[in-house]
Amino acid sequence: MSDDLDKLDEVVASRRDVFKAMGATAVAGALLASAGFDPAMAQELKASGSPLKCAMGNAGLQATWCAQGKQAAEAWAKLMNVEITWFDGELSATKQRATVDNLATQQWDFVALQTFGIGTLNDPINKVIEAGTPVIAMDTMMAPEGELAIHTFIAPDNIMMGSVTANALLSAIGGAGQVVMTQGALGHTGAQGRAKGFMEVLKNFPNVELVDEQPADWDVTKVARIWDSLLTKFPDLKGGFFHNDDMALAANNVIKAKGRTGIMLSGIDAMPPAVNAVLEGTLVATVRNPSCRIHGWSVAAGVAAAVGGEKPPTDIPAFILADGPVITKDTAAGHLWLQKNFLI
Repeated sequence: MSDDLDKLDEVVASRRDVFKAMGATAVAGALLASAGFDPAMAQELKASGSPLKCAMGNAGLQATWCAQGKQAAEAWAKLMNVEITWFDGELSATKQRATVDNLATQQWDFVALQTFGIGTLNDPINKVIEAGTPVIAMDTMMAPEGELAIHTFIAPDNIMMGSVTANALLSAIGGAGQVVMTQGALGHTGAQGRAKGFMEVLKNFPNVELVDEQPADWDVTKVARIWDSLLTKFPDLKGGFFHNDDMALAANNVIKAKGRTGIMLSGIDAMPPAVNAVLEGTLVATVRNPSCRIHGWSVAAGVAAAVGGEKPPTDIPAFILADGPVITKDTAAGHLWLQKNFLI
């Protein structure tokens, strides 16, 4: 079993190998073998008795990114004999707190969560940690550094994602004109990083004017209301920078309904509908925020912690970067195919 646990550690540590393993929903045995993850270990975990119990959740399954992540997590869980109970945040800090308060009253082998806002879950998560349960933070910081003794934090480079899509958008509008930034949730460290990346790039475009920035909390209904007003207020608007794809596509629906043209948009996450939109020219660009890897790796890290007793910093790293490339027309088709077939 110790040799098998070493192999599991290799999967957690190697981005390339875990990336390959994400195709397991389609060709589980072959891809696990090619990833260096011995299929016999998955069988041993399955045969070892009762499945590991995992409490898992993200900001809200209304968001395409979150829904895709849940699908990937469940695929990994089947391979590793993990039983996931899902706790949906419903795109609300208040609702997520209530569901995590409930989570904290139960016993788990490990917990993996994406929080709606930083510091909103400290009390219940501390209870989980004090009970000796490993906690994995996904995508956004649970709390300011040092406040929670989480096991590991798996996230993308949000500043990078904001900067590369900002550069694509501002270049596409010719480096001049009015633009707006529609943000996610202000307390979400991912949204904060994306805003920072955008603002850093904006400094390089002195002829671009940021005329509005406000949060829509990842909620497409709020986006529709905001953009209905923005299109009236700014008749010469040239571009829109969005903290995720769902919001960009929701704004595009409003733009089309009002008969406006000449407004360029960018998103973040590279979900399949957005990648199609890039191919069609509806979006200038998006960038891959690898939901499948973040959720799948969280299952793998949780198993390593629960079964192997691995702890940072000597075994599981305290931080694992899950990054992805910018998606333009030149690269969209390949990424769309990978997501469709292999949940990558």
